[in-house]
Amino acid sequence: MIKKLLPFVYSFFLCCSLNMVAQNTVGLLSYDPAQTFDGYNLIYPHNQPNVYLLDNCGEIVHVWEDDADFRPGNTAYILENGNIVKTKRPSTVIDDPIWAGGGGATVEIRDWDNNLLWDFSMNDAENRLHHDIAVKPNGNILMIVWEYKSEAESIQAGRDTALLSQDALWPDKIIEVDPSTDNIVWEWNVWDHLIQDFDATKDNYGVVADHPEKVNLNWDTNDARADWMHSNALDYNPNNQQIMLSVPTFHEFWIIDQSTTTAQAAGSTGGLGGRGGDLLYRWGNPAAFDQGTEEDQQLFYQHDTHWATQFLDDSHPNYDKIVLFNNRVGEDFSTANILTPSFDMYDWSYTFNQPADFDWTFTHPEPTKMYSTGLSSVQLLPNGNTLICVGRFGYSFEVNPDGDIVWEYKTPRNGTNAASQGDTLEVNNNLTFRMTRYPATYAAFDGQDLNPIGYLELNPNEEFCDEILPTNNLYKDYKLSLYPNPTDKMVTIEWEGGVYVDIEVFDLLGRQIEMMELSGGRKYLDTSTWDEGVYFVRINQQQVRKLVINR
Repeated sequence: MIKKLLPFVYSFFLCCSLNMVAQNTVGLLSYDPAQTFDGYNLIYPHNQPNVYLLDNCGEIVHVWEDDADFRPGNTAYILENGNIVKTKRPSTVIDDPIWAGGGGATVEIRDWDNNLLWDFSMNDAENRLHHDIAVKPNGNILMIVWEYKSEAESIQAGRDTALLSQDALWPDKIIEVDPSTDNIVWEWNVWDHLIQDFDATKDNYGVVADHPEKVNLNWDTNDARADWMHSNALDYNPNNQQIMLSVPTFHEFWIIDQSTTTAQAAGSTGGLGGRGGDLLYRWGNPAAFDQGTEEDQQLFYQHDTHWATQFLDDSHPNYDKIVLFNNRVGEDFSTANILTPSFDMYDWSYTFNQPADFDWTFTHPEPTKMYSTGLSSVQLLPNGNTLICVGRFGYSFEVNPDGDIVWEYKTPRNGTNAASQGDTLEVNNNLTFRMTRYPATYAAFDGQDLNPIGYLELNPNEEFCDEILPTNNLYKDYKLSLYPNPTDKMVTIEWEGGVYVDIEVFDLLGRQIEMMELSGGRKYLDTSTWDEGVYFVRINQQQVRKLVINR
């Protein structure tokens, strides 16, 4: 019953709690400031060169500009010192010997004022950076690289000749670069950790199911293209010196031990896990190593796999768990997921195929609004909310622990041009690889001018956010709470501030059920005669809370 009502809950919440005068089609779509996490949103939209920092009203507060002949490659991160680390590539890739979606070329460090401090490029016939980077606490940068392997090299390694449609392979490797010296100080290459059961006369022959720590060279879901793995996310956990790599064509993420030397990372011994560069852990699709079937698959071309540590402390209930966007879990919807890996810190090992399921799965109240076959991101916020970016539609939203959507934004790009307010954008018109919310208190913002300087969209609705955040500062957080919720008889309404407040109760159709002028900060309300269902409680026409009557 409740799940069926969620779309109505969502529509009512927008209409009643936000007091909107009109519905935007791009930029800021909705905003409940009492429940939204306070911060600034970093986006790096496709088909243009700039990185933008937006406030929660969707206004630009800072921009790192670049030349028009560059494009994202695909990520950017703000460091605590105010520098930005960004990836980019040339806008024209026609003559590039290695090119596929997500391709990069250059990593840059720029200061707050956009002065170039450092850059590193890798884009030639043998190697190309792509998709993602991870900045380590020591300032070194981990990067994903495609590495060219010829048809002859691939066949010698045991690749099935039917799986060489481009007469080559581009397996992935990870390099660590020290910006102070420009040197590659560590490397891991999947080519050192292969298994195949196709040709006993070639290298890496063995029983795939007996070696889950190895990668099956003949697992292929990418139409035998050279872009075999298409790794799309990279994360580093300094607490255990491990790297996580998202490999969507395998429908898995892998965890690798980075306490190894480069020599150990090329073998099967050494490091805290004792396995060298073999996989410490893999999860999502046991069929990829012959220990499961299609029914066991949990991940479907996932993106943004990472440990939930950014901006969180260890008191957060999901601290250090793994978070991801599960792109193709349904024919027309995606999910956000959290899981707890089976890591034994005493043995420094994981159990393959565990856990058996996710800790948490979220689907949008209107499921098709959260569908993206690629790109996309999920971020757990310190206040318990979750920020989700649906990449192919450039649609980002924040959801609270109750499943209510409290903030929405649509990237206002229409291909290579800025979109106008009122435009209806089609899929892929406003591709947005990720969105990241940085806390308003983040050290990088200390002393910086974060006053709004304009909008990404043309013809913006400049009064839209003023309806939510009046310039006379009349908005107030009353800390409205309801308990127990759900309830079957009596509910306690509590609030803070205000000698007298107006409390209203509405049903799903927007009909007013109760109107009370109250004082004292607490009201016991008898709901025993109300129909079972969903209601909304509003205080002073500002904050709204959902109330569920369930018998």
